[in-house]
Amino acid sequence: MKFKKKYLLNDTQIGLLYKDQQFQKVLNTGTHEYWDWQNRLTLQSVNIATTLSDGVSKDILYLAEIHSSAFADHLQMWETGEHEIGLVYQQSILRDIKAPGQRGAYWKQKQAITIEKLDISEHFSLSEKLLRVLSGAREALLSRAAATAIALSNVAEGHIGFLIVDGNTISALQPGLHMWWKFNRVIEVKQFDLRLQNMEVNGQEILTKDRVSLRINLSAMWQITDAAAVKRELADAKDYLYRELQLALRTIVSTQTLDELLADKNSLNQQVLAIVAEKAATYGIALKSVGARDIILPGEMKAILTQVVEAQKLAEANLIKRQEETQATRSLHNTAKVMEGNPVLLRLKELEVLEKITGKINTLNVYGGLDGVMNDLVRITDRAAKA
Repeated sequence: MKFKKKYLLNDTQIGLLYKDQQFQKVLNTGTHEYWDWQNRLTLQSVNIATTLSDGVSKDILYLAEIHSSAFADHLQMWETGEHEIGLVYQQSILRDIKAPGQRGAYWKQKQAITIEKLDISEHFSLSEKLLRVLSGAREALLSRAAATAIALSNVAEGHIGFLIVDGNTISALQPGLHMWWKFNRVIEVKQFDLRLQNMEVNGQEILTKDRVSLRINLSAMWQITDAAAVKRELADAKDYLYRELQLALRTIVSTQTLDELLADKNSLNQQVLAIVAEKAATYGIALKSVGARDIILPGEMKAILTQVVEAQKLAEANLIKRQEETQATRSLHNTAKVMEGNPVLLRLKELEVLEKITGKINTLNVYGGLDGVMNDLVRITDRAAKA
């Protein structure tokens, strides 16, 4: 039977010696021998290499409170106030973050651990230095702690953000990365796009003044000019603008006939723009332009309009034809007046006609000589003129 016990603790271990299950002392790294005649001694070995991630168990913390002198050289106690956070450093490198109102301990090692406490009761924005460190955290322990401790918002270029703490707007945020300690408060960031935006408004069934059912699709360009007013007055700026465009379109279409709408779509655009732009401006929204993309008619109305257009085009074609016939008759009348008092011109016209006739035949039989033909032709023309 062995009465002497030997305990070996390596470089990553520390021992807690118990006698009859009562704590006796803390044993450092190395070899320890004790006489134990009645087998009353036991040793609890503790791995201190993982103290940063695991800390110290609650059982050992309780022992440390009872036997403070025995643990004084081995434990580093820490505690954060109700409005304090603890930044845990090892060799000047940030390793962990402790929440407010917490307490614990680390086993002392060759690589010293220090804890820096920050009061976040009023100033809870992260410094630029901490922001750079935590935004690029790669170690699992620090990354998990940062995810729990930090509220982060990245305001994109062309946007503006508003910091809302416990339901109250605190400040406006310019583009960039922003971080806050979120302990003891509810943090929210609301962003608004300040760039020029496009909105498509799908038309509903609308009746014109002459009771024709149609649908009109609008396209609008808009921009937020006062984000603070939009946030304060509107639950959803895009939804508000969409509804106002729909109502304005319905109002204007109901006061115009189908012919008026089809004749001047630009007038419709300008009327919608005038109505909605004035209302939107009071809420910090600038309506830049409005355009009717499509005017959609029922199938039977399309057929009727097609017939109307065909009839109009046919009437225009007939009118042009009549105008050309009238112009030709007027030209002949003017020519006849000129020739009436000028025999030479009449003879030249006769020769021109004769030339055209002879050019289309192969054989010409002349009786009584060419002079007879010409004289008879002249007499015929003269009689025709007299008649």
